Amino acid sequence: MSLEEIREAYAECAPWMERLDWLDRRLTGRYRRELFGDASGQVLDVACGTGVNFPYLPSDVEVVGIDISPEMLARAQDRLEGLAVDGTVRRMDAQNLAFDDDSFDTVISSLSTCTFPEPVAALEEMDRVCKPGGQILLFEHGRSDVGPLARFQDWYADAHYATAGCRWNQEPLELVLQSGLSIREAETRALGIVTLVDARPSQESVVDTVRARLSSPEG
Repeated sequence: MSLEEIREAYAECAPWMERLDWLDRRLTGRYRRELFGDASGQVLDVACGTGVNFPYLPSDVEVVGIDISPEMLARAQDRLEGLAVDGTVRRMDAQNLAFDDDSFDTVISSLSTCTFPEPVAALEEMDRVCKPGGQILLFEHGRSDVGPLARFQDWYADAHYATAGCRWNQEPLELVLQSGLSIREAETRALGIVTLVDARPSQESVVDTVRARLSSPEG
């Protein structure tokens, strides 16, 4: 799908995604809490949707949520106003982020690479805007480790993409490796469908990390 087709699709699904927020919390809340609870400093939430990640962030961070869909962002702004987390939302293409290099301490994204027209380009942009010593935290879904379920995903992949704009049989770790990000930890859950990734910027060195820590307020 093109960016405009994706925007139109999410304009239609924004209302029911908001209504099903309770189900999302029940199914994915534990993964978001586990991964995004470690975010710190200035946080960028890429493809933030209705702001479903915001409640799982520590209260002392400052978050910027970006998304291609104005309808999603309107709901994300409403959610943000009801939380203790400071932040804002902006309409933006994840594959062409309007931020300077090394702008954020933490970059997060959830269930997003399956919809990006060029997922590796989006991951490379996350890499670019993350500071040395920072972290890139990804909660993704993809092809199951269980044979029959994986074969069903493959069989229905084209039809699912045509209706939902989602590549549900993608391999998230392959995309992360292609982007050049340095994977610190990666784990699959839920029959291999869920993938949690804790990564670091691709050009980070030990010297960069030490300098970033020495220049931080905590020292």
